[in-house]
Amino acid sequence: MEIDGHTKLVGLIAHPAGHSKSPAMHNAAFDLDDINARFLAFDVDPDQLPAAVNALRAFKMLGASVSMPFKQAIIPLLDHLDKTAELVGAVNTVVNHDGELTGYTTDGIGFVEALKDDGVHLTGQTMTLAGVGGAGTPIAIQAALSGLTTLNVFNINDPSVANAKKIVQIINDQTDCHATFYPLEDRDQFKQKLSESDVYTDATGLGMGKLVDQTLVDDPSWFHADMTVFDTVYAPSVTKLMGVANQAHVAHVINGQGMLLNQGAAAFKLWTGQPMPLKDMTL
Repeated sequence: MEIDGHTKLVGLIAHPAGHSKSPAMHNAAFDLDDINARFLAFDVDPDQLPAAVNALRAFKMLGASVSMPFKQAIIPLLDHLDKTAELVGAVNTVVNHDGELTGYTTDGIGFVEALKDDGVHLTGQTMTLAGVGGAGTPIAIQAALSGLTTLNVFNINDPSVANAKKIVQIINDQTDCHATFYPLEDRDQFKQKLSESDVYTDATGLGMGKLVDQTLVDDPSWFHADMTVFDTVYAPSVTKLMGVANQAHVAHVINGQGMLLNQGAAAFKLWTGQPMPLKDMTL
């Protein structure tokens, strides 16, 4: 679709922003859905964040995607938060409703929808989650809000452990899910909880980049065939963890590509009111 005087704008607010795949994904979706809009990436200096947020109103933009390092910093600059964003304490999507800016987090939605795409539903299930950082936090909250019965949260003893314990408390106080924190250093406890789980989700970042050869589980006997193993890493498409799960003949072995697409689709629908044409989308 050609840009004209009626073209609406959506932007990525991040620093840096040049690596993002979001412009290609959303612009392809706008074209496929015949929506007169364009998505641009804006590398915003941290001291210019308030000005960038005000620009959403001034330019009557549909909204924005928000990435690091602004997912928490943007919250005081918004008018409203949806429940998931409030519980997570982070925003990755902003929608402009006639000058009123509402913050959402769609990462957890992307996780739940990716599971559904593979025939996995969380209602009444037990999940073990390793790593409660940028990806693990919304996954934990959204899973709890999606009918999960029991959540075992494992985290290493580093600065993120305080957040992990806080999220466990939030889930126990504000959802029907029962969550428990365990130190990831306790390998016996980790192995035991995996054996009791319907779903294991790794949100640690192991298996990608310089950590491509690392995994928390290298023994296939720790898994059982009737479970789901979800690795939030999307490149490489088959991680070392997934290889171990495949050796164990795990029923559902899923990488992070579907989560990435579905979180983008959730944001797209919030901005446009239309579903993203996922069947035609690729990363």
